[in-house]
Amino acid sequence: MSAVDETESYYSHLIFDNSRTCASYYNSCGAFTPPSELTVIAGKLPVADDRFYSPPNSLTLSWCSREGGDWSAEIRIESWRARPMHMRGDTLTFWCYAEDGLDASGLPILILTWKDGRRTRPLRLSLLLDEVPAQQWTYVQIPVQAFSTDTDQLDFSQIASVVFAQGLDDGTQHTLYLDEIKVRYPQTPSPVAAPTGLTARGYDQHVDLQWEPLHDPHVEYYLIWRSTDGTAFEPVGIQNPDFNRFTDTIGRHTTVSYRITAVDHAYQESPPSEVVSATTRPLDDDALLTMVQEAHFRYYWAGAHPNAKLALECIPGDAHLIALGASGFGLLALVVAVERGFVTRDAALAHVRQALAFLDGADRFHGVWPHFIDGRTGKTIPLFGKYDNGGDLVETAFMMQALLALRQYFDRDTPDERDVRATITRLWEGVEWDWYRNPADPDYLYWHWSPDHEWHINHRLIGWNETMIAYLLAVASPTHPVPASLYTSGWASQAELAQTYRQNWGKTASGDHYANGRRYFGIDLPVGVGSGGPLFFTHYSFLGFDPRGKRDRYANYYDNNRRLSLINHRYCVENPGHYEGYGEQFWGLTASDDHLGYLAHDPTPKQDNGTVTPTGSLSAFPYTPEESMRALKHFYYDRGAELWDIYGFRDACNPTENYVSSIFMGLNQAPIVVMIENHRTGLLWRLFMSNPEISAMLDAIGFVPDRD
Repeated sequence: MSAVDETESYYSHLIFDNSRTCASYYNSCGAFTPPSELTVIAGKLPVADDRFYSPPNSLTLSWCSREGGDWSAEIRIESWRARPMHMRGDTLTFWCYAEDGLDASGLPILILTWKDGRRTRPLRLSLLLDEVPAQQWTYVQIPVQAFSTDTDQLDFSQIASVVFAQGLDDGTQHTLYLDEIKVRYPQTPSPVAAPTGLTARGYDQHVDLQWEPLHDPHVEYYLIWRSTDGTAFEPVGIQNPDFNRFTDTIGRHTTVSYRITAVDHAYQESPPSEVVSATTRPLDDDALLTMVQEAHFRYYWAGAHPNAKLALECIPGDAHLIALGASGFGLLALVVAVERGFVTRDAALAHVRQALAFLDGADRFHGVWPHFIDGRTGKTIPLFGKYDNGGDLVETAFMMQALLALRQYFDRDTPDERDVRATITRLWEGVEWDWYRNPADPDYLYWHWSPDHEWHINHRLIGWNETMIAYLLAVASPTHPVPASLYTSGWASQAELAQTYRQNWGKTASGDHYANGRRYFGIDLPVGVGSGGPLFFTHYSFLGFDPRGKRDRYANYYDNNRRLSLINHRYCVENPGHYEGYGEQFWGLTASDDHLGYLAHDPTPKQDNGTVTPTGSLSAFPYTPEESMRALKHFYYDRGAELWDIYGFRDACNPTENYVSSIFMGLNQAPIVVMIENHRTGLLWRLFMSNPEISAMLDAIGFVPDRD
């Protein structure tokens, strides 16, 4: 193709390029029937870090085919939220390498599987290749027609996996390294320019590289080269062309040099960039916290939607799927960025003004934004189905919590800052909190309302969970308030309906009356269902709302959140599920995607599958500073090669499954920035609480002073 369709992305073609984990590749499986053999690690294909076409690794296919036996090895297309799963192309391509060479008779057969469960007829690679030459990477291109018969209707957009399987039973041990498995269109070389503007910045265990992006659709990826002597360079990684940043974890204090090249779709390499150098050095705890805050903030700055200036649901993912609550969290992180010197106040102000203009023009339903918005148009995206096409009160509360903090931060007497304050006030006063009381059930706030389906989703806001801020802001509203009594009748409801709701969620009667009072892992818990739930319950409503020094009739929520965090930590130390890695340094059970999909991980066997999410422990810094710092250092120093990347820590990992998330999550990156800052200076707590509506709300609900 002479050009690339603008609707395509790197992931429209990718089946495999590299494994984030060493030893084995999670999105693979292999099995054999003796006397045949296939080398697997816990049923997964091994990863080779000493052989690759695109660094830093490849897949190892090592087998022996014998009469009466069988083997097969499957490489699945990895799925994550918001990843377009329709492949684009008409040709399956991959690179392969055999140390000692491999003639046609020893090659395996190839089968493709489809999303609907169909499998293609076996294709003998010996029909396409005479041999794989020794110590030479060989490029294989197989058109879709090669897998079809006259009756087949094959569409590569629906491909689910590639399967290599036993061919002739020659009784010989073979090893084939596989890399860059993709669905493509036939490509001809299209020379691309050398990258420019390369910079390198050293930290403790890693170097952060940045360069000017190449806006050239022919770029397949950037290739990163590293040298320890400034002369001899070796390839150490690749980067998706959508990003102009790379993180190289080297794990030692030294001076290293870098250059990068651009590779086109025909795998032709550009001339190299200029050479730059950086030195890694020890960081004290304070510098380490700043490093973590800055990296996670980038998600909302470099990764912001170019039109909306708001946060995407996840990266990589749908490039136009704005997540409202995550965007609010990101705006709070922006305040931290200005105070920490990551960006200038003027740049942040321009960013905020563009975001506010987008929000002002986006869909609202009685002043309430939807959960997901198209970043190009401001229109609602009903991601969770047709009934989710209206307002989302909780996501709007998360956003409004942030906007009220920004209204206090941008306090200078300049036209632009006055405009920011005026716009935020107008948006705040336009939220009709009182509308989100179902007239048939007025004791509660409701999560959703749709102009077409009204209250069909039927989700009452009942605590204890992440939705407290919705009640606080609804009571605080100067224009559309709800009675303060709703805090008791709705959020902390004692009604049978609320008890049943909590019992159904927690599968326990403990805490079904809102208050709990039981002891978990040696810690008394005043409020919470069961052992308290996932840690995001202690984060989202408290990014701006300061729980210190006050209590309602049920609890001091700073103390309660600290107890919930310690229960989470001690559960991981005790490790009843015997998961790999759990302990003093490896903890943090909260909501994230994992190897099976999405789960609100919490300290109960039914909600724990071995997945730790860094935001769980790191956003707990105000409550558990010592335990959180130990986790941070473990994530960075011991697991940084897998976990640390251009936007900080990846979303989740599960050592038991040898799994590391491929995404960064909008809801999970910013709370790390904000809650670390609340731990360090209380900045966002101070800003949000300084709004005059907040103190009046606390009095109305019945909060009273209380020493933590």
